[in-house]
Amino acid sequence: MHTSPTQAVVLAGGQGSRLRPYTDDRPKPMVEIPGTGTPIIGHQLSWLAAEGVTDAVVSCGHLAEVLEEWLASADLPLRVTTVVEEEPLGRGGGLKYAAAHLPDPGQPWYATNGDIWTRFSLREMAAFHDERDATATLALARPRIPWGAVETDSFGHITDFIEAPPSPFLINAGVYVFSAAFTDLLPDRGDHERTTFPRLARERRLAGFPLPHGAYWRAIDTAKDLTEAAKELAAQGA
Repeated sequence: MHTSPTQAVVLAGGQGSRLRPYTDDRPKPMVEIPGTGTPIIGHQLSWLAAEGVTDAVVSCGHLAEVLEEWLASADLPLRVTTVVEEEPLGRGGGLKYAAAHLPDPGQPWYATNGDIWTRFSLREMAAFHDERDATATLALARPRIPWGAVETDSFGHITDFIEAPPSPFLINAGVYVFSAAFTDLLPDRGDHERTTFPRLARERRLAGFPLPHGAYWRAIDTAKDLTEAAKELAAQGA
């Protein structure tokens, strides 16, 4: 019988250098999209709780104390544990270190990058993961290209201009479902996206869950992303 994960890891240790000056005094997940009333991580924890998650491990790094202080004072809808890497372990090592603090290592778990603003059914993604008997499942997004595109005919005449068209490629959306066995496949140090994921893909144990049509998704990497996200969420009434 399918059961959705009730535990999650939030990766919140990035430097956020491209978001300066917003990240001069706070870690990236503590940045607030104008008009939302909560930092990115606050939105994420509410979303996880709404999807049935009862326990989250937040992996801190840059300005960890600011994030820990906010988590300690906020009225959170789930139990939160924080971990801080004593030394840089890389993305895969950091994920493994955080996963070691999950309350039930024998059960599946979600993970999300701490700079993602999105909303979709994690329960549907978990069911997709189970149906494919995957070891790991990545959410896949189709972001808009930040430039205007030009269409031409076979002779070279320009036929149309398209403002910020959707990318022809799917990308890793930074939201995951992992089976319990995935944790042992992670490197102690280094990047799982260069080691563990390619290995699972070769073995056909890595699945990709396209975000449902109409689901909002944006990675907050730059000040421009903050501005654009604020406009888009205001237009949605989110």
